[in-house]
Amino acid sequence: MKAMVLAAGLGTRLRPLTYEITKPMVPVLDRPVMAHILDLLARHGCEEVIANLHYFPDSIRAYFGEDGGLSYRYEPELLGTAGGVRGCADFFGEEPFLVISGDALTDIDLSAFAARHREAGGIATLAVKQVSDTREYGVVLHDRAGRVTGFQEKPEPDEALSSLGNCGIYIFDPAIFEHFPERPFADWAQDVFPALLADDIPFHIHEVRDYWNDVGSLAELRQGTFDALRGELRLQIDGREVAPGVVLAGTQERLPDDLEAEGPVWIGADVQIGARVRLTGPVVIGDGARVGAGAQLRESIVFPGTELAAGAILIGAIAGHSGILQSMPPRRA
Repeated sequence: MKAMVLAAGLGTRLRPLTYEITKPMVPVLDRPVMAHILDLLARHGCEEVIANLHYFPDSIRAYFGEDGGLSYRYEPELLGTAGGVRGCADFFGEEPFLVISGDALTDIDLSAFAARHREAGGIATLAVKQVSDTREYGVVLHDRAGRVTGFQEKPEPDEALSSLGNCGIYIFDPAIFEHFPERPFADWAQDVFPALLADDIPFHIHEVRDYWNDVGSLAELRQGTFDALRGELRLQIDGREVAPGVVLAGTQERLPDDLEAEGPVWIGADVQIGARVRLTGPVVIGDGARVGAGAQLRESIVFPGTELAAGAILIGAIAGHSGILQSMPPRRA
């Protein structure tokens, strides 16, 4: 099955990070979130993938290159969540195809998802997941057979008719393009899905119990990173455990003898740690970062290439720096 990664958005809820870096390039442990998505697609046999680009497009091209079945389609003006997919219609051909958001941190079983689409027989299948707070998500209504009957956009909990959040992961038949508006800009929730409901075109849900986090805000980025660190989702992560709960990536063989580290802690490649540093997990220190002597970190993320001053105290924070793109490590094989 061919796949598309939606990678054109501005990532406004991740600002100020996304003033410096496009959302799919935001690091989660040892690589950008989009790299984890491509790993997932490869594990399930999606060998031909296209990504739409708009914001900082060159950074994505430079990191991932154009080999290994990945190609790109640049949008001079944003076409919307659905319009960008229509812009790649010629890539998909005549078979069903998968669309996934470029900020999805997930280990969803895509093979089971594809099987559900084939069995349901509709024009589209939407991945959905139980959510604890409907105010953060568009929720999907359905009948007993799983056919979609309606939507609510971020309803208050006492008004919500469903607790199934839309994950932004879809499988479509090519006939979906017959139900788009004529204008170039198109949105799934505002344009295409309402048209399907109005025309009584069947489409269905696939409820997932796998991990899913859209990494759409700073709080969700921290949560998703720490969940990955704790092993709550299946990711391909570099590193080896050098002490209980402490994972070290790269080629360095040991950490400073006076380092006090209470896991879970992940330390990237080429990290420099000063004397008498204390790390109280969950803590993630990205590749090439420098942590000054006597610094104390708790429940925090230090992005690649960031320098923390001696004696710094960081609690529940994300530490970054201007020019983070220049500090991103090369793509890991």
